[in-house]
Amino acid sequence: MHVGILGGTGPAGSGLAARLASLDLDVTIGSRAADRAEAKIAELTERWPGRSLEKRLRPGDNAAAAAADLVVIATPWDGAAVTAGSVADALAGKVVVSIANALAKVGREFEPLVPPRGSVAAHVQHAVPDAYVAAALHHIPARELGDLDHPVESDVLVCSDHRAATKAASELVNLIPGLRALNAGTLSNASPIEAFTAVLLQLNIRYKTHAALRITGIPLD
Repeated sequence: MHVGILGGTGPAGSGLAARLASLDLDVTIGSRAADRAEAKIAELTERWPGRSLEKRLRPGDNAAAAAADLVVIATPWDGAAVTAGSVADALAGKVVVSIANALAKVGREFEPLVPPRGSVAAHVQHAVPDAYVAAALHHIPARELGDLDHPVESDVLVCSDHRAATKAASELVNLIPGLRALNAGTLSNASPIEAFTAVLLQLNIRYKTHAALRITGIPLD
């Protein structure tokens, strides 16, 4: 599978790119400027010598990333729909995974915001109506995702209005050891899933830990 990451130079996008490349997936890191993607790949390969990330990571602009088989939107939440819309033709007929959370820090607390159409994922779907959008990976901290020396352990809630998108996003999640994708229903559930990230962040701050989501009562396949 070839995965493209729009906004791939940020913490979440670059962390996911490194993790997937370490699992021998081809990943195009997209950015508004290809030279920023090149710099990020140089940074990742220097940080993780001996893992041959340079063999799997490719630099490009967002249009190049949108040409991949499956595309992840890892921009800040307020730019996700605009970025997706800028490459809408390339995303038509493809699975697009939205991972952004609309949050604001007010004092010492994180508060969820209500983006247009109720969730970032729903706003992205509206911007690219011919793509198949799934919401996933909202509760995985970027720092943990990008720390290749440590496994990431969590359940990942996946939701979409398209069965094929749920399946493809779940398969991508399940490629990462320690993660388990769970079908959380339609895209209408993206709103509470995204908002719950504020709760996890607050727990991490209060208890100085890395809280993860585990759903009990669902047996492993």
